[in-house]
Amino acid sequence: MLNIKHLTKRFGSKTAVDDLSLRILPGEIYGFIGHNGAGKTTTLKSVVGILAFDEGEIEIDGISIKSDPTACKRRIAYIPDDPDIYEFMTGVKYLNFVADIYGVSAEARAERIKKYGDLFDLTKDLAQPVSAYSHGMKQKLAIIAAWLHEPKLIIMDEPFVGLDPKAAHILKTMMHETCDNGGAIFFSTHVLEVAEKLCDKIAIIKEGKLIRSGAMEEVKGDESLEEVFLELQE
Repeated sequence: MLNIKHLTKRFGSKTAVDDLSLRILPGEIYGFIGHNGAGKTTTLKSVVGILAFDEGEIEIDGISIKSDPTACKRRIAYIPDDPDIYEFMTGVKYLNFVADIYGVSAEARAERIKKYGDLFDLTKDLAQPVSAYSHGMKQKLAIIAAWLHEPKLIIMDEPFVGLDPKAAHILKTMMHETCDNGGAIFFSTHVLEVAEKLCDKIAIIKEGKLIRSGAMEEVKGDESLEEVFLELQE
């Protein structure tokens, strides 16, 4: 589903991501953890085609993000850590705009907008301009937009920030459903307790280098994920 091979990204003299390789398979929820500045967001932005990278290769569903970025982007959805949504639009106009981009039929989009709008208790607010939304409401709107075209791979950067407990639970359920249907999830988080319970596999990055990855039980052993993370960051 997602194959990152020897990814290296530099900003001037600083190497933000250093020779990172990861493989995320269909059906997997893959967590990505590290301190601020470790290279998580840079990696995710490289995967989704926002940042060009200096060395390595990224393939989505066997397609290179370098050679055919449009085909890759049709297969994925990306939720950044701070949803940048057109604030002059209403919520429903924004969702229809996203559905237009991905060619979602009128019938399918109406069904999904209602389904997810009701789930997140956002339906009543979709006629309001996004500029009137709280951060949590914008986060919910971004999640709905990401799921509209039923992508094979969903990339998320700190998706639980700003979500209330009920919305966070709904998102976890949606993540499991996506993977049960053959999709995959790759997401960063600082909430280690959530990652430990939710993820099938985990990768830990430090100063741009991958220092541990694999199945959750293999990575943490008899310790908690928090204990392993803190030990590896010393």
